[in-house]
Amino acid sequence: MKYLLLTVLCAFFTLHQGFAEGYQVNLQGQKQTGMGHTGTGLLLGPSSIHFNPGALSFLEGDVMFSGGVSGVISQNSFLKEQPSLYTGETDNPVGTPFSVYGAFRLSEKLMLGLGANSPYGNSLSWGEDWDGRYLIQDISLQAIFVQPTISYAITPRISIGGGPVLAFGSVDLNKALPLQSDEGDGSVNLNGSTTAYGYNVGVFVKVSKDVSLGVNYRSKVVMELDGGDATFDVPESFQTNFPDGNTFSAELPMPSNLTIGLGWKATDKLLLALDLQQVGWSEYQELNFDFEENTAALEDSENPRNFENTMVYRVGAEYSALEQLKLRAGIYYDETPIPSDYLTPETPGTNKIGISAGVSWQLNDKLSLDASLLHISGEERKDGYAPLNYYGTYNSSAWIPGFGVSWTL
Repeated sequence: MKYLLLTVLCAFFTLHQGFAEGYQVNLQGQKQTGMGHTGTGLLLGPSSIHFNPGALSFLEGDVMFSGGVSGVISQNSFLKEQPSLYTGETDNPVGTPFSVYGAFRLSEKLMLGLGANSPYGNSLSWGEDWDGRYLIQDISLQAIFVQPTISYAITPRISIGGGPVLAFGSVDLNKALPLQSDEGDGSVNLNGSTTAYGYNVGVFVKVSKDVSLGVNYRSKVVMELDGGDATFDVPESFQTNFPDGNTFSAELPMPSNLTIGLGWKATDKLLLALDLQQVGWSEYQELNFDFEENTAALEDSENPRNFENTMVYRVGAEYSALEQLKLRAGIYYDETPIPSDYLTPETPGTNKIGISAGVSWQLNDKLSLDASLLHISGEERKDGYAPLNYYGTYNSSAWIPGFGVSWTL
Protein backbone atom coordinates (compact mmCIF):
# COMPACT_ATOMS: atom_id res chain seq x y z
CA MET A 1 0.00 0.00 0.00
CA LYS A 2 2.84 2.37 0.80
CA TYR A 3 4.42 1.82 -2.61
CA LEU A 4 1.13 2.31 -4.42
CA LEU A 5 0.64 5.65 -2.71
CA LEU A 6 4.10 6.85 -3.60
CA THR A 7 3.53 5.77 -7.19
CA VAL A 8 0.59 8.10 -7.59
CA LEU A 9 2.56 10.94 -6.01
CA CYS A 10 5.10 10.34 -8.75
CA ALA A 11 2.27 10.78 -11.23
CA PHE A 12 1.69 14.32 -9.98
CA PHE A 13 5.02 15.47 -11.33
CA THR A 14 5.31 13.01 -14.19
CA LEU A 15 2.22 14.55 -15.74
CA HIS A 16 3.61 18.00 -15.15
CA GLN A 17 6.58 17.05 -17.28
CA GLY A 18 5.20 14.43 -19.63
CA PHE A 19 2.28 16.54 -20.78
CA ALA A 20 4.02 17.92 -23.87
CA GLU A 21 4.32 14.41 -25.36
CA GLY A 22 1.43 12.92 -23.44
CA TYR A 23 -1.90 14.73 -23.73
CA GLN A 24 -1.35 18.30 -24.74
CA VAL A 25 0.38 19.12 -27.98
CA ASN A 26 2.27 22.34 -28.64
CA LEU A 27 -0.31 25.01 -29.48
CA GLN A 28 1.52 28.31 -29.17
CA GLY A 29 0.34 29.90 -32.45
CA GLN A 30 -2.49 29.20 -34.90
CA LYS A 31 -0.36 29.87 -37.99
CA GLN A 32 2.43 27.62 -36.75
CA THR A 33 0.00 24.88 -35.71
CA GLY A 34 -1.42 24.84 -39.23
CA MET A 35 2.14 24.22 -40.50
CA GLY A 36 2.92 21.28 -38.21
CA HIS A 37 4.07 23.65 -35.45
CA THR A 38 7.07 24.80 -37.50
CA GLY A 39 8.13 28.38 -36.89
CA THR A 40 11.70 28.69 -35.65
CA GLY A 41 12.95 29.74 -39.09
CA LEU A 42 9.86 31.74 -40.10
CA LEU A 43 8.45 35.26 -39.73
CA LEU A 44 4.81 34.59 -38.85
CA GLY A 45 4.02 37.41 -36.44
CA PRO A 46 4.55 38.18 -32.74
CA SER A 47 4.20 34.49 -31.84
CA SER A 48 7.93 34.49 -32.64
CA ILE A 49 8.22 35.52 -28.97
CA HIS A 50 7.76 31.80 -28.26
CA PHE A 51 9.16 30.14 -31.40
CA ASN A 52 12.27 32.30 -31.87
CA PRO A 53 12.67 35.68 -30.12
CA GLY A 54 15.47 36.50 -32.53
CA ALA A 55 12.96 36.82 -35.37
CA LEU A 56 10.89 39.52 -33.67
CA SER A 57 12.88 42.55 -34.85
CA PHE A 58 12.59 41.45 -38.53
CA LEU A 59 8.78 41.51 -38.50
CA GLU A 60 7.06 44.20 -40.57
CA GLY A 61 5.05 46.70 -38.54
CA ASP A 62 5.43 48.94 -35.50
CA VAL A 63 2.70 47.51 -33.26
CA MET A 64 1.38 43.97 -33.54
CA PHE A 65 -0.82 41.53 -31.69
CA SER A 66 -1.89 37.92 -32.09
CA GLY A 67 -3.98 35.63 -29.94
CA GLY A 68 -5.80 32.35 -30.16
CA VAL A 69 -7.41 29.44 -28.37
CA SER A 70 -7.68 25.73 -29.20
CA GLY A 71 -9.96 22.94 -28.09
CA VAL A 72 -8.24 19.64 -27.22
CA ILE A 73 -10.63 16.72 -27.72
CA SER A 74 -8.57 13.69 -26.64
CA GLN A 75 -9.20 9.99 -26.13
CA ASN A 76 -7.13 7.23 -24.49
CA SER A 77 -7.87 3.52 -24.35
CA PHE A 78 -6.33 0.59 -22.49
CA LEU A 79 -6.51 -3.20 -23.02
CA LYS A 80 -5.10 -5.10 -20.06
CA GLU A 81 -2.51 -7.77 -20.68
CA GLN A 82 -3.85 -11.28 -21.29
CA PRO A 83 -5.37 -13.43 -19.86
CA SER A 84 -7.44 -10.45 -18.72
CA LEU A 85 -10.04 -9.13 -21.17
CA TYR A 86 -10.48 -5.79 -19.38
CA THR A 87 -10.69 -2.63 -21.48
CA GLY A 88 -10.94 0.97 -20.33
CA GLU A 89 -11.41 4.36 -21.98
CA THR A 90 -11.01 7.93 -20.77
CA ASP A 91 -13.78 10.51 -20.68
CA ASN A 92 -11.63 13.62 -20.87
CA PRO A 93 -13.04 17.14 -20.62
CA VAL A 94 -12.13 19.49 -23.45
CA GLY A 95 -8.91 21.40 -22.79
CA THR A 96 -8.63 25.03 -23.92
CA PRO A 97 -4.97 26.11 -24.17
CA PHE A 98 -4.44 29.71 -25.30
CA SER A 99 -1.72 32.06 -26.48
CA VAL A 100 -1.47 35.88 -26.54
CA TYR A 101 1.42 37.97 -27.91
CA GLY A 102 2.07 41.67 -28.34
CA ALA A 103 5.08 43.57 -29.71
CA PHE A 104 6.10 47.22 -30.05
CA ARG A 105 8.91 48.65 -32.18
CA LEU A 106 11.25 51.08 -30.40
CA SER A 107 13.49 51.66 -33.40
CA GLU A 108 14.29 50.22 -36.79
CA LYS A 109 16.45 47.56 -35.14
CA LEU A 110 14.85 47.10 -31.71
CA MET A 111 11.57 45.44 -30.73
CA LEU A 112 10.01 44.72 -27.33
CA GLY A 113 7.38 42.05 -26.79
CA LEU A 114 5.35 40.20 -24.21
CA GLY A 115 3.83 36.76 -24.56
CA ALA A 116 1.66 34.46 -22.47
CA ASN A 117 0.55 30.93 -23.27
CA SER A 118 -0.62 27.76 -21.58
CA PRO A 119 1.63 24.93 -22.79
CA TYR A 120 0.27 22.59 -20.09
CA GLY A 121 -3.50 22.85 -19.79
CA ASN A 122 -5.41 19.64 -20.33
CA SER A 123 -7.25 17.00 -18.31
CA LEU A 124 -7.31 13.19 -18.13
CA SER A 125 -10.14 11.16 -16.61
CA TRP A 126 -10.23 7.34 -16.49
CA GLY A 127 -13.18 7.27 -14.06
CA GLU A 128 -13.58 6.33 -10.40
CA ASP A 129 -14.08 2.58 -10.86
CA TRP A 130 -11.78 1.60 -13.73
CA ASP A 131 -9.26 -1.21 -13.30
CA GLY A 132 -6.28 1.11 -12.84
CA ARG A 133 -7.97 3.36 -10.27
CA TYR A 134 -5.19 2.65 -7.75
CA LEU A 135 -2.76 4.30 -10.18
CA ILE A 136 -4.95 7.19 -11.35
CA GLN A 137 -8.59 8.24 -11.58
CA ASP A 138 -8.39 11.77 -12.94
CA ILE A 139 -6.10 14.78 -13.10
CA SER A 140 -6.48 18.44 -14.04
CA LEU A 141 -3.31 20.34 -14.90
CA GLN A 142 -2.73 23.94 -15.91
CA ALA A 143 0.38 26.03 -16.42
CA ILE A 144 0.74 29.56 -17.75
CA PHE A 145 4.05 30.83 -19.10
CA VAL A 146 4.74 34.58 -19.31
CA GLN A 147 7.71 35.91 -21.30
CA PRO A 148 8.87 39.52 -21.74
CA THR A 149 11.15 39.71 -24.77
CA ILE A 150 13.68 41.98 -26.44
CA SER A 151 14.94 41.51 -30.01
CA TYR A 152 17.71 43.41 -31.82
CA ALA A 153 18.85 43.29 -35.45
CA ILE A 154 22.65 43.21 -35.32
CA THR A 155 22.89 43.46 -39.12
CA PRO A 156 20.33 43.55 -41.95
CA ARG A 157 20.63 39.75 -42.04
CA ILE A 158 21.14 38.68 -38.40
CA SER A 159 18.97 39.34 -35.37
CA ILE A 160 19.05 38.04 -31.81
CA GLY A 161 16.47 38.02 -29.03
CA GLY A 162 15.43 36.54 -25.75
CA GLY A 163 13.77 36.97 -22.43
CA PRO A 164 13.05 35.39 -19.05
CA VAL A 165 10.16 32.95 -18.59
CA LEU A 166 7.91 33.00 -15.55
CA ALA A 167 5.83 29.82 -15.14
CA PHE A 168 2.73 29.46 -12.95
CA GLY A 169 1.53 25.88 -12.46
CA SER A 170 -1.27 24.08 -10.63
CA VAL A 171 -2.51 20.50 -10.43
CA ASP A 172 -5.42 18.53 -8.94
CA LEU A 173 -5.20 14.72 -8.91
CA ASN A 174 -7.40 11.92 -7.55
CA LYS A 175 -6.84 8.17 -7.11
CA ALA A 176 -8.18 5.27 -5.09
CA LEU A 177 -6.25 3.62 -2.25
CA PRO A 178 -6.35 -0.21 -1.94
CA LEU A 179 -6.81 -0.55 1.83
CA GLN A 180 -7.84 -4.22 1.77
CA SER A 181 -10.51 -3.45 4.32
CA ASP A 182 -14.09 -4.58 4.85
CA GLU A 183 -14.88 -0.86 4.95
CA GLY A 184 -13.86 -0.45 1.31
CA ASP A 185 -11.17 1.51 -0.49
CA GLY A 186 -9.91 4.93 0.43
CA SER A 187 -8.94 7.80 -1.82
CA VAL A 188 -6.40 10.60 -2.00
CA ASN A 189 -6.52 14.07 -3.50
CA LEU A 190 -3.25 15.81 -4.33
CA ASN A 191 -3.20 19.46 -5.24
CA GLY A 192 -0.84 22.38 -5.18
CA SER A 193 0.64 25.26 -7.12
CA THR A 194 4.11 26.56 -7.79
CA THR A 195 6.11 29.20 -9.66
CA ALA A 196 9.29 28.56 -11.64
CA TYR A 197 11.70 30.45 -13.88
CA GLY A 198 13.61 29.90 -17.10
CA TYR A 199 14.58 31.71 -20.29
CA ASN A 200 14.08 31.63 -24.04
CA VAL A 201 16.70 32.86 -26.55
CA GLY A 202 17.05 32.73 -30.31
CA VAL A 203 18.97 33.78 -33.43
CA PHE A 204 17.41 34.47 -36.81
CA VAL A 205 19.40 34.69 -40.05
CA LYS A 206 18.27 35.82 -43.50
CA VAL A 207 20.55 33.50 -45.45
CA SER A 208 19.31 34.86 -48.77
CA LYS A 209 16.24 36.51 -50.26
CA ASP A 210 14.34 33.23 -50.16
CA VAL A 211 16.00 31.25 -47.35
CA SER A 212 15.91 31.89 -43.60
CA LEU A 213 17.43 30.01 -40.68
CA GLY A 214 16.57 30.11 -36.99
CA VAL A 215 17.94 28.58 -33.80
CA ASN A 216 15.93 28.64 -30.58
CA TYR A 217 16.80 27.42 -27.08
CA ARG A 218 14.23 27.19 -24.28
CA SER A 219 15.91 26.42 -20.99
CA LYS A 220 15.16 23.78 -18.41
CA VAL A 221 12.64 25.00 -15.84
CA VAL A 222 12.96 23.52 -12.35
CA MET A 223 9.53 23.09 -10.79
CA GLU A 224 9.78 23.13 -6.99
CA LEU A 225 6.65 22.37 -5.03
CA ASP A 226 6.69 23.15 -1.31
CA GLY A 227 3.66 22.53 0.85
CA GLY A 228 1.52 20.60 -1.62
CA ASP A 229 -1.68 19.31 0.03
CA ALA A 230 -2.24 15.57 0.40
CA THR A 231 -5.85 14.97 1.51
CA PHE A 232 -6.91 11.42 2.37
CA ASP A 233 -10.41 9.99 2.63
CA VAL A 234 -10.01 6.67 4.49
CA PRO A 235 -11.93 4.64 7.06
CA GLU A 236 -11.41 5.70 10.66
CA SER A 237 -9.23 2.67 11.42
CA PHE A 238 -6.65 3.87 8.84
CA GLN A 239 -6.56 7.56 9.69
CA THR A 240 -3.43 7.34 11.85
CA ASN A 241 -1.48 6.14 8.79
CA PHE A 242 -2.82 8.98 6.63
CA PRO A 243 -2.86 12.08 8.88
CA ASP A 244 -5.00 15.11 8.12
CA GLY A 245 -3.31 18.30 6.98
CA ASN A 246 -0.22 16.56 5.62
CA THR A 247 1.92 18.23 2.98
CA PHE A 248 4.83 17.24 0.77
CA SER A 249 7.69 18.82 -1.18
CA ALA A 250 9.41 17.71 -4.36
CA GLU A 251 11.55 19.02 -7.20
CA LEU A 252 11.50 18.25 -10.89
CA PRO A 253 13.41 19.64 -13.91
CA MET A 254 11.20 20.34 -16.92
CA PRO A 255 13.26 19.65 -20.05
CA SER A 256 15.19 22.06 -22.21
CA ASN A 257 14.36 22.40 -25.92
CA LEU A 258 16.78 23.11 -28.76
CA THR A 259 15.20 23.73 -32.18
CA ILE A 260 16.74 24.47 -35.57
CA GLY A 261 14.32 25.78 -38.19
CA LEU A 262 14.62 26.42 -41.91
CA GLY A 263 12.29 28.50 -44.09
CA TRP A 264 12.34 28.47 -47.91
CA LYS A 265 10.30 30.68 -50.22
CA ALA A 266 10.08 28.08 -53.00
CA THR A 267 7.91 30.29 -55.23
CA ASP A 268 6.13 33.61 -54.95
CA LYS A 269 3.17 31.76 -53.46
CA LEU A 270 4.70 28.75 -51.67
CA LEU A 271 6.59 28.84 -48.34
CA LEU A 272 8.14 25.63 -46.97
CA ALA A 273 9.47 25.00 -43.46
CA LEU A 274 11.46 22.35 -41.61
CA ASP A 275 12.06 22.19 -37.83
CA LEU A 276 14.25 19.73 -35.93
CA GLN A 277 13.68 19.83 -32.18
CA GLN A 278 15.64 18.06 -29.46
CA VAL A 279 13.93 17.72 -26.07
CA GLY A 280 16.27 17.21 -23.11
CA TRP A 281 14.21 14.60 -21.27
CA SER A 282 17.34 12.90 -19.89
CA GLU A 283 17.41 15.66 -17.25
CA TYR A 284 14.60 13.72 -15.58
CA GLN A 285 16.32 10.74 -13.95
CA GLU A 286 14.67 10.53 -10.54
CA LEU A 287 11.86 11.95 -8.48
CA ASN A 288 12.15 12.33 -4.70
CA PHE A 289 9.44 13.17 -2.17
CA ASP A 290 9.79 14.69 1.28
CA PHE A 291 6.65 14.47 3.43
CA GLU A 292 6.17 16.84 6.32
CA GLU A 293 4.68 14.04 8.45
CA ASN A 294 5.79 10.43 7.97
CA THR A 295 4.07 7.25 9.14
CA ALA A 296 4.68 3.54 8.72
CA ALA A 297 2.68 3.68 5.49
CA LEU A 298 3.93 7.05 4.30
CA GLU A 299 7.70 7.45 4.15
CA ASP A 300 9.94 9.72 2.11
CA SER A 301 10.69 8.20 -1.25
CA GLU A 302 13.28 8.09 -4.04
CA ASN A 303 11.92 7.06 -7.45
CA PRO A 304 13.99 6.47 -10.61
CA ARG A 305 12.38 7.64 -13.88
CA ASN A 306 15.22 7.29 -16.43
CA PHE A 307 13.64 9.37 -19.20
CA GLU A 308 15.54 9.66 -22.48
CA ASN A 309 16.25 12.55 -24.85
CA THR A 310 13.93 12.67 -27.86
CA MET A 311 13.56 14.33 -31.25
CA VAL A 312 10.56 15.94 -32.94
CA TYR A 313 10.64 16.18 -36.75
CA ARG A 314 8.36 18.82 -38.32
CA VAL A 315 7.54 19.82 -41.91
CA GLY A 316 5.12 22.57 -42.95
CA ALA A 317 3.91 24.55 -45.94
CA GLU A 318 2.00 27.79 -46.60
CA TYR A 319 0.37 28.62 -49.94
CA SER A 320 -1.02 32.01 -50.95
CA ALA A 321 -4.11 30.90 -52.85
CA LEU A 322 -5.49 34.44 -53.12
CA GLU A 323 -4.29 37.87 -52.12
CA GLN A 324 -6.41 37.63 -48.97
CA LEU A 325 -6.22 33.83 -48.45
CA LYS A 326 -3.37 31.66 -47.18
CA LEU A 327 -3.62 27.89 -46.82
CA ARG A 328 -1.38 25.81 -44.57
CA ALA A 329 -0.53 22.15 -43.93
CA GLY A 330 2.02 20.24 -41.88
CA ILE A 331 3.07 16.96 -40.37
CA TYR A 332 5.36 15.96 -37.50
CA TYR A 333 6.68 12.91 -35.67
CA ASP A 334 7.13 13.17 -31.88
CA GLU A 335 9.14 10.49 -30.04
CA THR A 336 8.16 9.40 -26.55
CA PRO A 337 10.74 9.86 -23.76
CA ILE A 338 9.27 7.10 -21.57
CA PRO A 339 11.42 3.93 -21.62
CA SER A 340 10.09 0.39 -21.47
CA ASP A 341 8.66 -0.75 -18.13
CA TYR A 342 7.99 2.86 -17.00
CA LEU A 343 4.74 3.38 -18.89
CA THR A 344 1.75 4.22 -16.68
CA PRO A 345 -1.86 5.33 -17.31
CA GLU A 346 -0.92 8.69 -15.78
CA THR A 347 1.42 9.28 -18.75
CA PRO A 348 0.53 6.79 -21.50
CA GLY A 349 3.28 8.16 -23.73
CA THR A 350 3.67 6.77 -27.24
CA ASN A 351 5.38 7.93 -30.40
CA LYS A 352 2.93 10.32 -32.05
CA ILE A 353 2.18 11.57 -35.56
CA GLY A 354 0.50 14.96 -36.00
CA ILE A 355 -1.17 16.09 -39.22
CA SER A 356 -2.41 19.68 -39.46
CA ALA A 357 -4.12 22.18 -41.73
CA GLY A 358 -4.72 25.90 -41.41
CA VAL A 359 -6.05 29.01 -43.06
CA SER A 360 -5.75 32.80 -42.72
CA TRP A 361 -8.18 35.31 -44.21
CA GLN A 362 -6.94 38.90 -44.45
CA LEU A 363 -9.95 41.10 -43.67
CA ASN A 364 -8.01 44.30 -44.36
CA ASP A 365 -4.41 45.53 -44.35
CA LYS A 366 -4.29 45.30 -40.55
CA LEU A 367 -6.49 42.40 -39.40
CA SER A 368 -6.62 38.69 -40.26
CA LEU A 369 -8.51 35.69 -38.95
CA ASP A 370 -6.50 32.49 -38.39
CA ALA A 371 -7.71 28.93 -37.91
CA SER A 372 -6.09 25.51 -37.60
CA LEU A 373 -7.03 21.85 -37.25
CA LEU A 374 -4.64 19.26 -35.87
CA HIS A 375 -5.08 15.50 -35.54
CA ILE A 376 -2.75 13.56 -33.24
CA SER A 377 -2.46 9.79 -33.54
CA GLY A 378 -0.37 7.81 -31.08
CA GLU A 379 1.27 4.58 -32.13
CA GLU A 380 -0.19 1.58 -30.32
CA ARG A 381 2.09 0.64 -27.44
CA LYS A 382 2.20 -2.65 -25.52
CA ASP A 383 4.04 -1.88 -22.30
CA GLY A 384 3.48 -1.17 -18.64
CA TYR A 385 4.77 -0.27 -15.23
CA ALA A 386 7.13 -2.91 -13.84
CA PRO A 387 7.05 -1.96 -10.12
CA LEU A 388 3.30 -2.74 -10.02
CA ASN A 389 3.31 -5.33 -12.83
CA TYR A 390 0.55 -3.38 -14.61
CA TYR A 391 0.83 -4.05 -18.33
CA GLY A 392 -1.40 -3.69 -21.36
CA THR A 393 -1.92 -2.01 -24.69
CA TYR A 394 -2.40 1.76 -24.91
CA ASN A 395 -3.86 3.84 -27.74
CA SER A 396 -4.31 7.61 -27.82
CA SER A 397 -5.58 10.23 -30.26
CA ALA A 398 -6.82 13.82 -30.32
CA TRP A 399 -8.63 16.31 -32.54
CA ILE A 400 -7.65 19.93 -31.94
CA PRO A 401 -9.44 22.79 -33.70
CA GLY A 402 -8.17 26.32 -33.08
CA PHE A 403 -9.05 29.91 -33.89
CA GLY A 404 -7.16 33.20 -33.57
CA VAL A 405 -6.70 36.76 -34.78
CA SER A 406 -3.67 38.75 -35.92
CA TRP A 407 -3.40 42.56 -36.01
CA THR A 408 -0.54 44.72 -37.28
CA LEU A 409 -0.17 48.48 -37.43
